[in-house]
Amino acid sequence: MKELICPNCHKSFVVDEADYASIANQVKNEEFHAEVDRRISELHERHKAEEQLVAANVEKRFQGELGRKEMALKEMESQIAQLRGELNAIEGKKKAELTLALADKDKQIVALHSTINESEDKLKLAVMEEQRKADDGKRCMEAAIAQLKLDVQLERQQAIQTANAMKEQYELKLKTMQEQVDYYKDLKTRMSTKMIGETLEIHCSTLFNQMMRPLLPNAYFEKDNDASSGSKGDFIFRDFANDGTEYVSIMFEMKNEADETAAKHKNEDFFKKLDADRQTKGCEFAVLVSLLEPDSELYNGGIVDVSYRYDKMYVVRPQFFLPIISLLVQTSKKSQEYKQQLAIARSQSIDVTNFENQLLDFQSKFGDNYRRASEKFQTAIGEIDKSIQHLQKIKEALIGSENNLRLANEKAKSLTIKKLTRNNPTMKEKFAEVGAFGAS
Repeated sequence: MKELICPNCHKSFVVDEADYASIANQVKNEEFHAEVDRRISELHERHKAEEQLVAANVEKRFQGELGRKEMALKEMESQIAQLRGELNAIEGKKKAELTLALADKDKQIVALHSTINESEDKLKLAVMEEQRKADDGKRCMEAAIAQLKLDVQLERQQAIQTANAMKEQYELKLKTMQEQVDYYKDLKTRMSTKMIGETLEIHCSTLFNQMMRPLLPNAYFEKDNDASSGSKGDFIFRDFANDGTEYVSIMFEMKNEADETAAKHKNEDFFKKLDADRQTKGCEFAVLVSLLEPDSELYNGGIVDVSYRYDKMYVVRPQFFLPIISLLVQTSKKSQEYKQQLAIARSQSIDVTNFENQLLDFQSKFGDNYRRASEKFQTAIGEIDKSIQHLQKIKEALIGSENNLRLANEKAKSLTIKKLTRNNPTMKEKFAEVGAFGAS
């Protein structure tokens, strides 16, 4: 139970729990709704006041912002007007500068046209000058070509003359050798086969003075009497060019069966001493004139080259004494001429390696032809020595000798600068520059 007091009469009364709860709920609901209405009203009033305040503030701020923007706009328009004025001023200035620049460019163009005209005149003059130089060079080239053609012609004529001279000399040698054949045939009938050494030396000396001295007026052929080194040869041969230059030298040794004791000697027993004598006396070649080993087919066959044992050494029978001198003289003369030509070429800084090889090859082939001719002739002499009945074989051998001489002569005639420089790029280029080969 609950005791309540009336607010009007101030009397107390008692209510049960259910009534009390009902009254409390009623009172609470009325007060709550009243409080809610009041508060809602207050909120409406406050919200309205705030809206008015906000609207006023917004209006005020808008008015201020609008004023500021209008001021900024006016200021911007002022700046735009100022910039337009500056732009107009700059544009005027640029137009003036452009006008001046165009005027200056026109002046430069006029100056360039003038310069171009002057350059064209100078170019024309330069072209004319180069043309003149080219014409001069062409004339010089033509003169050089003509000179080279003349040189080639002279070389050919000299080669032909040399070949003709060689042919004449060879014919003279054929005649001389024929005389020797007759001499030896007569000698064999009058002498035994054992010619003593002194007789052989006298025979060779006499033969040289009779046959070779007129052909070699500058030659030296004397006994070797200098034994200061402990040894000496029998004869020394030297020949000199017209300018006094020695171009060939030969150390001779003469041996036969009667030169020694009863003991038989071979030719090779004297090679070492002969080579030592050659070197001591400063000779280029060494020749053993020998009657030793009379039955040897090797030594009876003609000139025997023993350079495989000792440098530049040959063994011959007496009948080949003059041919070996002639062969070595001719070879050395030609070698000397080529050496002089090579010296001139080297002095002109021209690569002559292949050129020299060509010359040496020509010299070798020429020597081979000459050697073949000599061998054929030696065969002829052997046939004569064996029997008079072999005259037909002798004739055939002489014909073969003549053919080889003809080949040598033809090779000498066909010798040209073009052939000699075939494998030499440097010299070929030099002659190609002046067109020498086109005319060969």
